[in-house]
Amino acid sequence: MRLSDLRGRHVAVWGAGREGRAAVIAIAAHGPAGLVAVDDSANFLSLPWEGPLAAAAPLVTGEEGFDRLAAADVVVRSPGVPNTHPWMVELRRRGVAVTQGSALWMADHADRTVGVTGSKGKSTTSSLISHLLTAMDRPNVFGGNIGVPLLDLPEAERYVLELSSYQCADLTDSPRVAVVTALFPEHLDAHGGEREYYRDKLNLIAHGPHTVVVNGADPRLAVELGDRAAVRAGSPDTTHVATGPDGTPWFHLRDAPLFPRAVLPLVGRHNEGNLCVALAVLDALGVDVVARRDSLAVAVAEFQGLAHRLTEIADPSGLTFVDDTLATSPYAAMHAIDAYEGRPLTVIVGGTDRGLDYAPLREHLAEREITVIGIPDSGARIVEALAGLAAVRTELADDLVAAVGLARKLTPAGGVVLLSPAAPSYGRFRNFEHRSEVFAQAVADTAR
Repeated sequence: MRLSDLRGRHVAVWGAGREGRAAVIAIAAHGPAGLVAVDDSANFLSLPWEGPLAAAAPLVTGEEGFDRLAAADVVVRSPGVPNTHPWMVELRRRGVAVTQGSALWMADHADRTVGVTGSKGKSTTSSLISHLLTAMDRPNVFGGNIGVPLLDLPEAERYVLELSSYQCADLTDSPRVAVVTALFPEHLDAHGGEREYYRDKLNLIAHGPHTVVVNGADPRLAVELGDRAAVRAGSPDTTHVATGPDGTPWFHLRDAPLFPRAVLPLVGRHNEGNLCVALAVLDALGVDVVARRDSLAVAVAEFQGLAHRLTEIADPSGLTFVDDTLATSPYAAMHAIDAYEGRPLTVIVGGTDRGLDYAPLREHLAEREITVIGIPDSGARIVEALAGLAAVRTELADDLVAAVGLARKLTPAGGVVLLSPAAPSYGRFRNFEHRSEVFAQAVADTAR
């Protein structure tokens, strides 16, 4: 379904945030017979619905909203509306057509798009792809889950998009190059279960992409893909890391060495994998990666890591404080912990308790000497899951500020204090940025 297909039809936009606002403006320009916006979660944080928005579509709130949705020919839901929402379940049962702005946009732009999704690594990988394409004189527009709704993007010859599982769920067209960085259980409450989450995530590659590029080292991805044709980055037949001409690790394209691993300023093996995926995408798009390896090395060295992802904070004590607040699952925290292997490490965990299984984290830390400080709400349950591990010291703190102070006392000189909460931020913080601000301020306030 394209935006132009909405002409002369009755359309309801579900959601009044950034995505819903973009959808109303875009759909109104295509002449629907009727257009209404529905917000079933309006509260004191909601932005005013006025001006061009109100002129294009009246806003209906509360229970009346369902009747307006059910009466529409097409419902355009915002990504934040989960598949498990009771209204969604009933709309599906009644056979109401439901789509998203991302699906409407992709129907018109798929052939010019690189789309990146994954349980971890999609933000860094998509940013790397966009950055490296620009360095290779291939201008592109970067958008998607990073905060710019697809329907707000300007016209361009090429797009690089970060796409969440929610945005992928309703796609009926795959991007020309579809990229998946990792798969592990996430957002199960919104998707309805692990199988449903994988289904929605992999819907990105379900509609005829020209090329599929995946992280070939991810075990769950390997199982889900089976023998499907895909470029499996990290494998010897494509981009991978191996010993280079100077005896140190280098990035390679097949047998050709490109540049040393040390060029990449990001820590962790998972970031090596992210760059392998990005380089494989450039190769798939026709960039002569070998011939332009020197220019690529310069661009990689200049890449700025994304905020709140293993962001190191300078501290006069000699300790390294690291903000990884976007690690909202145990698997993401495990990657962060591995990035500092070999150094004394204290990790602060805990946040909104979504009932996640922390057994994988326990298994991962079984042979590791580490200090774990739990903070509300899920910190106590994570600490309980680690009970009995001989080399794991566990403590509880009343809040994030107290955890930072405790970490200073417990972490040996030259060690690392890592905020990698394995849980979301909402409930006790406005958002993940707020949690980062509190962490950084606590580091500054406790410095000596």
